[in-house]
Amino acid sequence: MTNEIHLVIITGMSGAGKTVAMQSFEDLGYFCIDNMPPSLLPKFWDLVRESGKLSKIALVIDLRSRAFYDEIVKMLNDVAVHGTMNAQVLFLDASDEELVSRYKETRRSHPLARNGRVMEGIQRERRLLSPIRQAAQLVIDTTSLSPRKLREEIFHNYETESAQVFHIEVMSFGFKYGLPIDADIVMDVRFLPNPYYIPALRNLTGKDQEVYDYVMAQPQTEEFYEQFIKLLTTIVPGYKKEGKANLTIAIGCTGGQHRSVALATRIGQALGNTYPVHMTHRDIEKRKESANRS
Repeated sequence: MTNEIHLVIITGMSGAGKTVAMQSFEDLGYFCIDNMPPSLLPKFWDLVRESGKLSKIALVIDLRSRAFYDEIVKMLNDVAVHGTMNAQVLFLDASDEELVSRYKETRRSHPLARNGRVMEGIQRERRLLSPIRQAAQLVIDTTSLSPRKLREEIFHNYETESAQVFHIEVMSFGFKYGLPIDADIVMDVRFLPNPYYIPALRNLTGKDQEVYDYVMAQPQTEEFYEQFIKLLTTIVPGYKKEGKANLTIAIGCTGGQHRSVALATRIGQALGNTYPVHMTHRDIEKRKESANRS
């Protein structure tokens, strides 16, 4: 049985926010293509149906000629005949005054007015796009929307429970191997007693129950954990509200084998009750690899 494919055709006035829209759909897990030549649309549609591997597709199409519009109409008619795709047209618009302002701000010329006034190109494009605007399932006026607000509007209309954008990466690492350059929040737990100096625990990691229990049994650990979780509970919703797609929290100890691994595991499990969480232990095998090389 063929799974239904969700297709969103993103179009609209030049300067109305199609680039931001495409980036938003990418964060929603859509396979995105920007300005595919209209002659390739039928072939692309055939490949999609044959592969069966794409379930969410967003095509950004700039309708600057009648040919683009005709190809979209053909594609949507084909979709209707085969009944295997849920297709929608998202049209982005803005007032003439705002579009002129945006072009002036970026010092770009309008694609339909290379040698004329920006306003002439906008008016010509608006006439050309009138039929597809009327056929669109959703029209978003971006006149007063910031890029972040446009992103929120798209998430509101297209995000599903199975495609939640915001997620958290909790990672452990060893300071001796360098700071993770992609971390948003870095916490140093080298102040905690180090299991490395206990012979029975030295060759184990924070994923082993004996090491985990040892780290968590320290009074400093529990106090730190309670305060840090309280801090995260306060600030993480703010990151999500500001439109951040992912948040990386890095917990570091000396070698990234014992303390950081144990605490990253506990923190990740706690946050996982509220947010999608992925856990990684960057340096957990580094010491073992080093020993093998020597």
